Amino acid sequence: MAHGSLQPGGVRPTSRDVARLAGVSQATVSLVLGEKWRGRVSERTAGLVRDAARELGYRPNLAARNLRLGRTRTALLVVPALTNEFFARVYTGAAAVAAEHDFGVVLYPSPEGVGPARDPFASARAALDGVIASSMAAEALTAIHGSDLPLVMLDSDPADPGAAAHVNLDIADGMRQMTDHLLALGHRRFVHLASAVTSWTFDVRARALATALDRVPDAVVRTVPAPLDVGSAREATERALAGPGPRPTAIVCDDDILAAGACKAVRRLGLRVPEDISVTGFDDLALATAVEPELTTIRLPAERVGERGMSALLAVLEGRPPEEGDLPVELVARGSSAPAPVG
Repeated sequence: MAHGSLQPGGVRPTSRDVARLAGVSQATVSLVLGEKWRGRVSERTAGLVRDAARELGYRPNLAARNLRLGRTRTALLVVPALTNEFFARVYTGAAAVAAEHDFGVVLYPSPEGVGPARDPFASARAALDGVIASSMAAEALTAIHGSDLPLVMLDSDPADPGAAAHVNLDIADGMRQMTDHLLALGHRRFVHLASAVTSWTFDVRARALATALDRVPDAVVRTVPAPLDVGSAREATERALAGPGPRPTAIVCDDDILAAGACKAVRRLGLRVPEDISVTGFDDLALATAVEPELTTIRLPAERVGERGMSALLAVLEGRPPEEGDLPVELVARGSSAPAPVG
């Protein structure tokens, strides 16, 4: 008798029925139909399982299976670039948590850098369970939002409604800590060497710095944008220091790469860090202790961002609420900041 897609009485066939017909265990059925059989099950047995499933008209409950196990137990991590150490550390954290849950993480750098990420899903959509996007602008994720895969956003605008979960650092508090540190050292004339990249995380830094300095009547700040590379930062700093008026006593940089360029500019102008001008960074990359003097900066727990991001995706896939609350950041005072020079 030929088997239809429904058993007598309208009951849909189960994996137990497939296992019984093929003469194998349910675990073997799961391995074969989940495409995880190679190296564990023989070609002949896999063929028997597929034939039995076809004869019964068996269709796995994909929705339930996705929530419980995921289709391939693979997550996609989208980052703006591979050249920044921060994103490598985010990946390390995400991959560590993923490995504990038998998940893999595929790293996908946006081909346009900070611009829109092209849709990576045309051929890979069925092979992914969810997406984690780090430090991307919401408008850059249009293709990902349209993929119908769960999206977790890291270090990104928490107001974006397209994400299933958000994991953020307390970036504003980091900039407040840095500003308070410099104000306590007597600094009142600042240059903000700002990232020329348009993104939520850098907007937060600018707003936090402006808000902190607004409370100090005699504090002044000039914002100078620069691309995120040492050479551009050096050139922007040289232009800023050559400008009219009293020389600034502190340069507050949006990240450590910009700070390295600022330090080079100060030295090229015959000045000293920190005796003449203090320079501060943000991120605490390896670069921060490679330069001399070592950078005063804000330490961001990048690995924890990745860990929390992967944990949030797992929670969404399992129907649990992800952990809430921003991750704390920490001021690390080193040799590049000192009391403001007198006069």
